[in-house]
Amino acid sequence: MSAHQHFLLHKPYGYLSQFIYELKRKKKLLGELYDFPEGTMAIGRLDEDSEGLLLLTTDGLMSELVRSKKVTKEYYAQVDGVITEEAIEKLKKGVEIGFDGIRYVTNPCNAIKISDPGFEPRSKKIRDERHGPTSWISITLNEGKFRQVRKMTSAVGFPTLRLVRVRVGNVHLDNLKSGEVKEVGQFSL
Repeated sequence: MSAHQHFLLHKPYGYLSQFIYELKRKKKLLGELYDFPEGTMAIGRLDEDSEGLLLLTTDGLMSELVRSKKVTKEYYAQVDGVITEEAIEKLKKGVEIGFDGIRYVTNPCNAIKISDPGFEPRSKKIRDERHGPTSWISITLNEGKFRQVRKMTSAVGFPTLRLVRVRVGNVHLDNLKSGEVKEVGQFSL
């Protein structure tokens, strides 16, 4: 039996975090970005309209390990408006969001305002400056509900316009360009 393979991917905007899509509509899938070996799976997901670090592996046990260890994930979110300290404090303490029709209070997390990280422009333009200012925040979570960061920033009045995952555990996006894949020996989480 051959050794398992592990990959880092900077998932571009507009791609699903999967290899097979059964519904009729044509979607962009991860297999279009790189010739991954058979049996490769994404560890966790990023929404179609989110970008950033995605870990992929041929090892199902590694996938389970990463998900079970409550590995922290850091996201940079570009939000609508100039975010306030009050909103950041609310994010840190935990906010109420909806999840599968149930109200859920997010765990306390780390949230700070950051300067523009200078990512390359997205394939689909975010919006025009004349619609008002935007700002960037870093949010580090130890949980990952469906569209959680977007729901959190909306809950405090600053909807997310662009979302980029920059870190999973100790694995960083670093200088990986959008769409770029890097094979690694293992994940140092």
